[in-house]
Amino acid sequence: MNLELSYAQSLDAADSLAGFREQFIIPEEHGQQQVYFLGNSLGLQPKNTGPYIQKVLDQWAKHGVESFFMGDDPWLNYHDHLVGPLAKIVGAHPSEVVVMNQLTVNLHLLMVSFYRPEGKRVKIICEAKAFPSDQYMFETHIKALGYDPEEVLIEVSPRTGEVTIHQEDILAAIQQTGEELALVLWGGVNYYTGQLFDMEAITRAGHAVGAKVGFDLAHAAGNSELQLHAWKVDFACWCNYKYLNGGPGAIGAAFIHERYHQDKTLNRFAGWWGYEKNTRFKMEKGFVPMESAEGWQLSTPSPILYASLRASLEIFETAGFDSCLQKAKQMAAYLRFLLEQISEANPGKFHILTPAAATARGCQVSLLVKQGGRELFDELTRKGFFVDWREPDVIRLAPVPLYNRYEEIWRFAQVLGG
Repeated sequence: MNLELSYAQSLDAADSLAGFREQFIIPEEHGQQQVYFLGNSLGLQPKNTGPYIQKVLDQWAKHGVESFFMGDDPWLNYHDHLVGPLAKIVGAHPSEVVVMNQLTVNLHLLMVSFYRPEGKRVKIICEAKAFPSDQYMFETHIKALGYDPEEVLIEVSPRTGEVTIHQEDILAAIQQTGEELALVLWGGVNYYTGQLFDMEAITRAGHAVGAKVGFDLAHAAGNSELQLHAWKVDFACWCNYKYLNGGPGAIGAAFIHERYHQDKTLNRFAGWWGYEKNTRFKMEKGFVPMESAEGWQLSTPSPILYASLRASLEIFETAGFDSCLQKAKQMAAYLRFLLEQISEANPGKFHILTPAAATARGCQVSLLVKQGGRELFDELTRKGFFVDWREPDVIRLAPVPLYNRYEEIWRFAQVLGG
């Protein structure tokens, strides 16, 4: 790697995924495309999103409610377009993936099935200062079961003076809690620092002491390599509007390992859309769930939200998720190289919060700006960079493989180091 613009341009010229940028709508200001580094917050809109939604609207206009059964693409089977691509992205069988609700709703639903406190096995291990989706879910769900969150939750924190969490501290907390541990529910990637965790090791450690293990993959799905089935993860939930470009408030998704699909001892909050498909419309008494992750569905889904997500997933299918991961790693390494050069030349300007090891990070990089952070953020915004500001002193950005260029990373570094 080197610091020259020509090097970044050579990477773009050799990029096999470069053409996929044309399938997204890039924000413009005064006719100039902006640099969008906020895939960690809301992914860009694919150009096919509008046409796919319009097709659903046209079908609704023509067939009304019969659109569930009639037309070129009956809504009753629309879910099938989504689970195959998503399964490849999260490392699962299609039957283990369900597209439904939104992140926090799905976390509550799967807590019903997988957090079953009994006797002294009541504890939950989670990361300290998790995103509020997790924090507030834990607080209210635990209270609803008659327990005190202060007594149930074990939060693993960074060590004094540090910002990321040591993997060995997570494993130690699991081992020490032992037979009191009912559940480990951890974030795949920390939203603030961008730290990627070793989910396979966490799962193995949790199972070794008899606990269930689940993950909030809001910042990991579409951003990192996942093998949920092979790792034997019990369950996971994620949103689809960040790296997966499903649109603001996009419909969420969940993973439930196949070993639970026929387990009738599991508690669940049931709804009619989770009922066995062939006899669902008989509406008979007594819940008979589909023997797949779809058995956790509640209500009739929105084909409009399905269509929005489908537009993005088809791009991933064409590009190949392995190719996306490879480019994402290369982009992250290039960004890290430039940041380290700037930091060496300007000691004290900023500190990189995100771990250096490639195995401990995804696309996101978080920078703690020691002086004038807000002013730097405002300057980046004026110069056409979409990045994220977190009070009081952190800038987050995430170059992603489908629509970002290496030259954009180089240009960002010029402004940051200027």
